[in-house]
Amino acid sequence: MTGNLITFEGLDFCGKSVQIEQLITKLQTSQIPYVLLREPGGTIISEKIRDALLLKQEETMSPITEFLLFSAARAQVTRKKIIPALQKGSLVICDRYYDSSTAYQGFGREIDLQIINQINNFATEKINPNLTFFIDIDLDEMELRKKKLNNELDRMEDQTKDFFLKVRNGYLTIARQEPERFCVIDGTRTIHFIAEKIWNRVKEFL
Repeated sequence: MTGNLITFEGLDFCGKSVQIEQLITKLQTSQIPYVLLREPGGTIISEKIRDALLLKQEETMSPITEFLLFSAARAQVTRKKIIPALQKGSLVICDRYYDSSTAYQGFGREIDLQIINQINNFATEKINPNLTFFIDIDLDEMELRKKKLNNELDRMEDQTKDFFLKVRNGYLTIARQEPERFCVIDGTRTIHFIAEKIWNRVKEFL
């Protein structure tokens, strides 16, 4: 693979989407070509799986079903979009990737991490991000932002505080294990401060 994969991770309401928009603007200004994708999603099939995962249903979804659906969507977007783009030498920006499953379904849902890692590798053909930005906020900040937005929550956003605490701890554990790949950023800083820190790291990386 000659291209590079940069991923963004974080709890819901961390400001991840805003920072991706900031980065895309800077890439466009600098005339750096890129491919932008999101997880779950990015292909017709993956977007349909996204609907099943995020929409609230009368039937409760089991943690195993949830993980396998995320993995199926990931397998599709990896093979149809990410690998072809990397083979062409493109810069791929992805809103979430397999670290989300490790944090949310592994640490959060407490599915065996060895199984999580095996299926992550299988779904992605062992395509690893070259650089991952984790925008970190604590649970109090997350609850504050959730109340300010006052939006209807999707199924994944509407989880318990205890669940999100385990997810955050999971992300921080991954970051400690992979310090060269993970860039942990304080999500309570200003949008401009975070955007500049991300941009400087991306320029250095590229």
